[in-house]
Amino acid sequence: MTTLQVEGLSYSYGDKTAADGLSFQVKEGEFAGLIGPNGSGKSTALKMIYRALRPQSGRILLNGQDLLKMPYRQSAKLLAAVSQENEVPFQFTVEEIVAMGRSPHKRLFDLDSSEDKRIVAQALEQLGLTELARRSYSQISGGEKQRTVIARALAQQCPFLILDEPANHLDIGYQMQIFSLVKGLGCAVLAAVHDLNLAALYCDTIYAMKDGRLLYQGTPEETLTPERIWEIYGVRSVVSRRPETGKLSVAFLPKETERAI
Repeated sequence: MTTLQVEGLSYSYGDKTAADGLSFQVKEGEFAGLIGPNGSGKSTALKMIYRALRPQSGRILLNGQDLLKMPYRQSAKLLAAVSQENEVPFQFTVEEIVAMGRSPHKRLFDLDSSEDKRIVAQALEQLGLTELARRSYSQISGGEKQRTVIARALAQQCPFLILDEPANHLDIGYQMQIFSLVKGLGCAVLAAVHDLNLAALYCDTIYAMKDGRLLYQGTPEETLTPERIWEIYGVRSVVSRRPETGKLSVAFLPKETERAI
């Protein structure tokens, strides 16, 4: 059973605390979302989990094992990440970028097997990138780059996915496609989500952050209330349930309407 257990994670950039004693867990098959305003610590929390930053205190357990003590190759077989920084300094094709997701499963200098090629082709197809496979990564759009790095993470075939605002740069059609695809994989997912309506539609559990601390956690119904949205974001809202989906919908109110509620 794939379980991520985060216990007391803290990190500061100089005198600014970005993560203050964060504790939460994500279970097998669960889609968990991190929400919060810019600068709340979402990306810092994810960077510690996918090992781009080392926590200054606390620990991370993946399937009961200390993630920070694992060899990087071992953790890369268990956990794949899509970060916000996806620039590539060399000239690679889209297909070559996606194929990098197979690296943890191969020894140094191993050639791609037929199974590797099948997995890469499937990831390209799932993200609508087959026709761009031979294009240079540096010459495609921001949204296409985002889909490429998501395809790379899928090709890694890990039981756990870390996604830092995966819908960034994507139009609404691809946003829905990506979230539906990831949700349908059945793996454990922890994603920083900017759009509260996407969080309400796809997340099983939501963790709300502000100023480096975890304020609330629970189901979308428990977390996405007008009172809590106001506390987290300082924005008035109306939350309703859509009969078409059975999920919550959040409408934000401009300041000139606040006096009417």
